[in-house]
Amino acid sequence: MAVSPSVLGKVLEVFESNFRDRGELGASISIWWDGVELISTGHGWCEREQVRSWTVRTLVPVYSATKVPAAATLLMALESRGLHAETPVAEVWPRFPVAGASFAHVLSHQCGLAVLDQKVSVFDHAEVVAALEAQKPEWALATAQGYHPRTFGALLDEPVRRLTGKPLGVYWREAIAEPLDLDFWIGLPESEWPRVAKLYPGKASKDDLADAFYKHLTTSGTFTRHAFSSPRGLHAIHEMNEPRAWSAGLPALGGVGTASALAKFYQAVIGAIASPVSAAIRHALATPRCSGDDLVLLRPTTFTCGAQQDPVDEAGRKIRHIYGTSHAAFGHPGAGGSHGFADPATGISFAYVMNQMDLSVMPGVKCLKMVEALFSEC
Repeated sequence: MAVSPSVLGKVLEVFESNFRDRGELGASISIWWDGVELISTGHGWCEREQVRSWTVRTLVPVYSATKVPAAATLLMALESRGLHAETPVAEVWPRFPVAGASFAHVLSHQCGLAVLDQKVSVFDHAEVVAALEAQKPEWALATAQGYHPRTFGALLDEPVRRLTGKPLGVYWREAIAEPLDLDFWIGLPESEWPRVAKLYPGKASKDDLADAFYKHLTTSGTFTRHAFSSPRGLHAIHEMNEPRAWSAGLPALGGVGTASALAKFYQAVIGAIASPVSAAIRHALATPRCSGDDLVLLRPTTFTCGAQQDPVDEAGRKIRHIYGTSHAAFGHPGAGGSHGFADPATGISFAYVMNQMDLSVMPGVKCLKMVEALFSEC
């Protein structure tokens, strides 16, 4: 499916209206189709004081939109050793606490390791790994699914270190980002720090406060709150504006990059451009592994090996349209509103990054209106 100029115009209209009507401060979008970048635009400011203009080269933390690049990195590391998603984790990580778990189970949030009983720092990889090895799973393998918002990072990073001898963020640059010339890091070097925009927290709306997920997230002692606070650290937005967060190389939430880089990555993942990402890895990232009620997000979710898809009802109709109209589309949002995804059915990939955050862990109206416009003729 070719993307018409009228559709691109509709997307740009929404992008521009976000600044007029929805409080956007600084943001970029990128749209690729069939190996070509059709839109790359950035506008606004890197901070409220209007010191630095926002451009398409502005870098910004994208929180959990990091997870699919991180998953692709683990899959690349496995493939480099002749392994794959169905390989038992214990073959690489003997002390992994879930007997019989494959890497596909880990990547699709089915291992029951979303929380840690030990209070450990997100910045101490060895400490987090030790806590994971001592953790009793919250449910039996593959009997349920629950988003692993933070532990997902170490669950991917530790196998990559064992397979390659390098942290996941380093291997990401060598195996994927540098060959594709991607302005995206999981562990940002000091040379790039001046390009990073400042994040600003969102405010709760009435809809947010009425949502079961946010009630649990803000209530002490709930499983959801525990998952979003294990391991500890980087809970306040101001902490994500510090170089320590950008440089830590945290695969669950620490990616820093541009919209263009994220959308180009997704073009590689669907095979629209030449890349080191193999057909087997593309299949793993795009194929659903589990669907059901999520014990952490408290809503239906569908996971592939590292990505999300829109869940469907019993009649096969999409419950949400975060990834457009196609059932084949997959990707991952980041807290506050950042988003990236690809649609193999149309050859389209899309990314949006910004610094004025929403409260949501799912894409908000600023992003969803652009996604709706992008697929308005499908």
